[in-house]
Amino acid sequence: MFAARSKPQFSTTDVFPLTDAIMDFDDSAAEVVRLSRREVDVRRLPGQRTLFQKWLIAISLVSLYLMVVVVFHALGMVQTQTVMVLGAMIGGGLLLFLAVFKSGLNRKFSEKRLKFPIVACALGCLLVVFYLDPVTQIALAPFAFVALAYGMYRIQRVQSYLLGFLFVAGYATVVALHYWEQQNEALLRLELMHLLALGAAIPAFLFLIAKVQLLHHILHRASRKIKNIQEDAQRDTLLGCFNRRYIVAALEEQRQVADETGIPLCLAVIDLDHFKRINDELGHLGGDEVLRHFARVAQENVRAGDIFGRYGGEEFLLIFPATSLLPALNTCERIRAQVEAHAWKGLLRGKVTVSIGVTQYVPGESVLEFFSRADTATYLAKEGGRNQVVVEEPTRKGDPSVTVEPIPDEEDNLEPEATLPSPLEPERRFASSRG
Repeated sequence: MFAARSKPQFSTTDVFPLTDAIMDFDDSAAEVVRLSRREVDVRRLPGQRTLFQKWLIAISLVSLYLMVVVVFHALGMVQTQTVMVLGAMIGGGLLLFLAVFKSGLNRKFSEKRLKFPIVACALGCLLVVFYLDPVTQIALAPFAFVALAYGMYRIQRVQSYLLGFLFVAGYATVVALHYWEQQNEALLRLELMHLLALGAAIPAFLFLIAKVQLLHHILHRASRKIKNIQEDAQRDTLLGCFNRRYIVAALEEQRQVADETGIPLCLAVIDLDHFKRINDELGHLGGDEVLRHFARVAQENVRAGDIFGRYGGEEFLLIFPATSLLPALNTCERIRAQVEAHAWKGLLRGKVTVSIGVTQYVPGESVLEFFSRADTATYLAKEGGRNQVVVEEPTRKGDPSVTVEPIPDEEDNLEPEATLPSPLEPERRFASSRG
């Protein structure tokens, strides 16, 4: 439901000035109940495959060679014994590597996917089949290139050249064995021509693979840097939470989702009380440290699907996707209580507290109206003595009554700190009890 959508269009307002182009962002509201859809999207990206898909690819490549040998056998060119030996080697190899991966022994190696031994075993099987039936040299060279290409992104350049050299040397050994056993000069000339072709083609192929590896590593590093830049652009560099640009875009996105689906949406504005006093006592560096501690405490007490970010200064926004008013109120009260009870270190002469205003979205209203109602509740919390949560209950347009469904959130095991007003009372404001 909250999967990534097309980039929303935002309008600039006095409350939400968007001077930069809105960037695509990953909706953290989807991380809990909709994580599987995000995983599916990630798995569809190039280079991102599941373990099952990786095994399926390897088995498919091996099966292609087995199928070719079986066809040769059906044409009367390959012995039954050769097919049986190949089947046994394939089955034994798959079971061996499966056992290694299941036991975790592969983690003891620097290259945990074991591409080098896998490719080495594949090339060895090709040589064994070639020794048993010389006619299979027709399929040996193409599938040798397939095996080398399979490990191209994981096997180092020196290792790939070593594999190529050992394979050519193994091929020459098999040629010598064939001549020693059969004394067939015609077969020897044919196999020597194949040996010459392989000896020339494999080094060239490995050289080109090295170029592709270099390009792959460059693109991988560039992709990592771009990803880090995108993440940094979404985060407040001081506090580590989402920044103003992201949180505003997320609020607009969630508003659109609420309009389209009819699911509830809540918003809380959180403001640190007497922050000027904190700056005066500790200085601006000390004030920044208080903000960092507060952001960490808040993020530890929000649910995984909620979106928390800094709006500006000591003011923060907390978006509650797919959440009715009562669970949102419970989370806000938990944050308020944890901040008040936190053991603040330093030269602070008093406790750090927060005033929180929370409200629920009314379908069809603008982001500005939605935000202003939550901001008004925060103002009332400060006017009412601070260190409290005030709910600004919404009123539907054209409807003098409001129905607030007190549906407890499954992830929130706390009892509600306040009782919601009767739905027959329009637009009533109330504050939660203070510690």
